[in-house]
Amino acid sequence: MQPYSARNAFALTRRSFLGGAIGSSFIGQAQANPHQRIAVVDWAMFETLLALDVVPAAATELVQFRKIAVEPHVPTQVADLGLRGSPNFEMLRLSNPDLIISSRWFSWVQDSLERIAPVASYSIYEPGRPPYASAEQITIALGEYLGRKQQAQAYVEASSLEIAQATRRLADRAMRPVFLINLGDARHFRVFGADSMFGDVLQRLGFRNAWPKATSYAAAAPIPLEALAEEPEASIVIISPVPPDAHSTLANSPLWKAFPAVRDGRVVTLPPVNPFGALPAARRFARVLAEAFSKLGAPTHG
Repeated sequence: MQPYSARNAFALTRRSFLGGAIGSSFIGQAQANPHQRIAVVDWAMFETLLALDVVPAAATELVQFRKIAVEPHVPTQVADLGLRGSPNFEMLRLSNPDLIISSRWFSWVQDSLERIAPVASYSIYEPGRPPYASAEQITIALGEYLGRKQQAQAYVEASSLEIAQATRRLADRAMRPVFLINLGDARHFRVFGADSMFGDVLQRLGFRNAWPKATSYAAAAPIPLEALAEEPEASIVIISPVPPDAHSTLANSPLWKAFPAVRDGRVVTLPPVNPFGALPAARRFARVLAEAFSKLGAPTHG
């Protein structure tokens, strides 16, 4: 993993928007043409489109999306627009979109996007606000606009059901709080708070987030590893990717070995999940968390 920075910590420049589904004059109007070409620059919007069986003509950072988000599956015909932090406007023009779907995180390039095609912008993440309900609302809004209302409603209901099923699987684990972290190196981590999708789903699964402080735009970083000692009863959930050097260093670290969660086998490592995703990321997080905890021995409660 690269060092923490504004780009690789997903901390794109953000301006304050009104909440909810906002942006272009398309929002709230009649359904879009179902045959129009759509480009999307935001990963949460991208995975929502794919979940509704809407295949965009182009999207950003497809190689990374396949590694980090993993699901939904990306069809091969989707063109790659380059980095989320600096979309390739030439490629965007060549994709010839009738509509660009964006989010508040891309407000800094809104004018440039609008010179290529009309823009519909939606907001899931707000500082201090759990995002799951917003993801539900935006799934419905996109579904209605794109003529996929039934698919959107079905996806929202299926997401709720999958999280309920994971809640039942995890019921015997929920007595302990949980740190949700992503390792930056062997000494620092990014922690996900209540305004992250991971933190929101964790609460819906019946757990208490062990991170007591507020976070802005979902996570805080870098946090020294010693902070994990502040809640000794907590389990630790590490969300991949994990830097190779962190794996080897932690294995031999006296500090890491001294944490009660490490000594007691209360640490799990999850496969990658999109940290700023929508309902597909929420469902994947709940599923892989339940699978990871099921592989541990019987829980102990101290």
